[in-house]
Amino acid sequence: MEPRLAFTETEFAKQYYKNMLANEKLFHTASPVPFTTMELVKLRASQINGCGYCVDMHYKDAVHAGEDPERLNLVTVWREAPAFTEAERAALALAEESARIADNPDAVSDETWEAVRKHYDDEQIAALVAMCAQINAWNRINVILRTPAGFYDPATKTARYRTADKE
Repeated sequence: MEPRLAFTETEFAKQYYKNMLANEKLFHTASPVPFTTMELVKLRASQINGCGYCVDMHYKDAVHAGEDPERLNLVTVWREAPAFTEAERAALALAEESARIADNPDAVSDETWEAVRKHYDDEQIAALVAMCAQINAWNRINVILRTPAGFYDPATKTARYRTADKE
C-alpha cells in the first residue's frame, strides 16, 4: 500500500502536525496517567479504527518501554483476559466507546463513565479524554491517507517503508 499524500510535506499539515506533536509531548511529559495505560488506550482505539500504522507503533512503543507483549496481545479481548487492572479496564472501555461514538446515543455510557470516575481523578480523566480524542484524530488521518503499517522503529520514532517484494 502506498500513502495517498505526503501529508507532512504540505504547508498546512506541517503546522497541524507541529501542534499534534506538541500534544504528544504533553502526554509524555505531564500526563497524570501511567504511560502503560496511555499506550493501552492508543492501541485499543487504533485496533477499532483499523489504523495499522498506529497499531504497529503503539504495540512497539509499549514493548520498547518494557510492557509484556503477551499482555498487549490480549488488548483486543481485554474483557476476557485477567491481565488488566480494573483501572486499565475502565480506560480501555473509554477508548472503545470514544472510537465508536456513533454506536451509542450517549457516546460514552454511564457505566463506563462511572468506572472511569471510580479509578481516576479529574486531572487523569482530562488526560484520558484528551488522549482518546488525539488517537482518534491520528487514526483518521492515517486511515484516510492509507499510511502503510509496519516497519516503525520505536528507538528512532520513525518508519522505514518497504514492501514484501523489495527490501
